[in-house]
Amino acid sequence: MIKKIILLFLLTAFALKISAQQVNIIPQPVKLTLNTTLSPFTIDNNTQIIAPDSLNNSVEFFKNYLLKYYGIVIGGDSTFNKKGNIIKLEINAIKTVNPDRYELSSDDKQIRVSASSPKGIFYGIQTLIQLLPYSRKAFPIQIHAVSIVDYPRFDYRGMHLDVSRHFFDVAFVKQYIDYLALHKMNYFHWHLTDDHGWRIEIKKYPKLTEIGAWRDGSIIGLWPGKGNENIKYQVLPSEVKITPKDAKIKTDEIRYGGFYTQEQIKEVVDYAAKRYITIIPEIEMPAHSMALLAAYPELGTEPNKKYEVAQTWGMMNKYNNVLQASDTTFKFLENVLTEVMALFPSPYIHIGGDEASKIWWKQSEVSQQIIKANGLKNESELQSNFIRRMEKFVNSKGKTIIGWNEILQGGLAPNAVVMSWQGEKGGMEAAKQQHKAIMTPEDKLYFNHAQFIKEDSLTAGKASLLINVYNYEPIPAELNNEQAKYIWGGQGCLWSEYITNPAKVQYQLFPRLDALSEVLWSPREKRNYPDFQKRLRTQFKRYDLMGITYSKKYLEN
Repeated sequence: MIKKIILLFLLTAFALKISAQQVNIIPQPVKLTLNTTLSPFTIDNNTQIIAPDSLNNSVEFFKNYLLKYYGIVIGGDSTFNKKGNIIKLEINAIKTVNPDRYELSSDDKQIRVSASSPKGIFYGIQTLIQLLPYSRKAFPIQIHAVSIVDYPRFDYRGMHLDVSRHFFDVAFVKQYIDYLALHKMNYFHWHLTDDHGWRIEIKKYPKLTEIGAWRDGSIIGLWPGKGNENIKYQVLPSEVKITPKDAKIKTDEIRYGGFYTQEQIKEVVDYAAKRYITIIPEIEMPAHSMALLAAYPELGTEPNKKYEVAQTWGMMNKYNNVLQASDTTFKFLENVLTEVMALFPSPYIHIGGDEASKIWWKQSEVSQQIIKANGLKNESELQSNFIRRMEKFVNSKGKTIIGWNEILQGGLAPNAVVMSWQGEKGGMEAAKQQHKAIMTPEDKLYFNHAQFIKEDSLTAGKASLLINVYNYEPIPAELNNEQAKYIWGGQGCLWSEYITNPAKVQYQLFPRLDALSEVLWSPREKRNYPDFQKRLRTQFKRYDLMGITYSKKYLEN
């Protein structure tokens, strides 16, 4: 009898130890109750996942995760009368204001995930994954008894990836999408075109990828690059002075590029859709267009100039990267966007609109004639007119444009969504005009910036510290309750000037993505940085399991 009592005590202690180790979920759920009196649920090769066919996305995601990281194969069935050692996924009829809401409960006999939508079930699966042990050797897998009710705070939870400066293949883009899924993010902003490379096949204009997808070199090191320290730029109101006049940028002279075929785009879009992630493509205009102009110079303000795909980083408005606001240009862009919109079911198309230097329109006689013919006051109004015209076309196809906060210049297009990157001012201005705004301030949410004051690799700009990401509040205090409703959510951005490979993407992304996911998902009142740091210790062990690169500096304290 005494032996039985001791054994029972040891088993209970073991179960409690497992529970204490593993209840470290990011982002933090709305409500979590740990049932310490119940035995854990065991997952082994006899476990079955029970779900209707409509939930196959969640079933396959979980089964693949178990197989990949634990070598466990579990069966599947749609017969709901099975008992014992089952994981049950079910759509319920509970009315809720938040379709992403899910409930998860577990005991020694079953795990149950329920929601009013397949998407809610999928988010429940991401939480279930974080209840798994973080060791590949853990067998059988045991999951503590919990009760969870959860739903997101913001409707837009986004992450961006720039593939123009450096190109990432389809396999890694899919991996990136999985990272977002694991953090319950629901939008992937895919930055497909810029001065440094055009990355999407457009069948009507093959030179966009034949010429625009390739550059003849890249600068070495941080801007201005090794050997370019003596080149000076002066961006004046009506001209740009570059000295010396015959300055030639030194690069590594290695031809660089790549692009996605339309079939590959479809493949990635389908992959993301199965993870309930909407891909928002970005096609830059009217600036950031050197790659386009290298292929089709007749669309620029200097059609006789030999444009080249950019080989240096930094603000490219010191070169002429602006499209002419002509009917020819608009027709070209409409044809491009027609093909893009056919590939992406997203209701949103990002058209850039940032950093368009007005100098090139001031110097262009044709641009000045366009300003006069349209009754515009200046070049800022020309930019606004450009964006409005493109918006009208996109709206005619049943879609909405998103633009960087510069699209506010000269007057905001009627239905546009504003992505506020130069601080929060643009987002606040949009909200006050009753337009949706996505907050992505550079100083907090640009993850290409250093994550420490002293960084051990090439990074852009000032440091964006983990604690500052975590403490960021997307709704500015200056907005009243009615205006605050227009803050749609937030987004992290990853620009790739100094990110040349997947391991560096991971290094820059983690763990700041964890912090952002909690900002956008969890209730504001539950945010607690010391507690987040504690949970992050377990998250790092999950990343070790998944082979993800991150800075070991976070483990020092």
